[in-house]
Amino acid sequence: MKFLLKKRRNPAVPIVTLIDILAILLIFFIVTTTFKTRDSLVKVNLPRSSELGQGSDAARRVPLALGKDGSVSLGGDLVPLDSLAKALADFKTRRPLDELELKADEGAPLGLMVKVWDAATRAGLKIDDLPLRILIEE
Repeated sequence: MKFLLKKRRNPAVPIVTLIDILAILLIFFIVTTTFKTRDSLVKVNLPRSSELGQGSDAARRVPLALGKDGSVSLGGDLVPLDSLAKALADFKTRRPLDELELKADEGAPLGLMVKVWDAATRAGLKIDDLPLRILIEE
């Protein structure tokens, strides 16, 4: 008696259906993922010169101007940044009734503005009393 032995087939993994499942999972994860938007930590709304009220007080303000090139001038005189705090303190002792106004050029670096505010704080000035005007060239 002869027995017929059937050859066993090797089990095949259906790769085509696995690719379809992976594609569906990939689409699902892409659609459901919320992408993190890049928000800045410091939100700065710089006022324009037209937003500052016009009054009789504007004539008594001495400009503290910031230029595009990083220059700082107090009332028309150039002041080095490292001695700005001393110059501001001297200004407040010599002219206590006059107030300062920060005038920054549109191209002035923001880091320079922060250094000027820091120097004003070290000189004993309140930042709230130092209005800011951005000079825009049109």
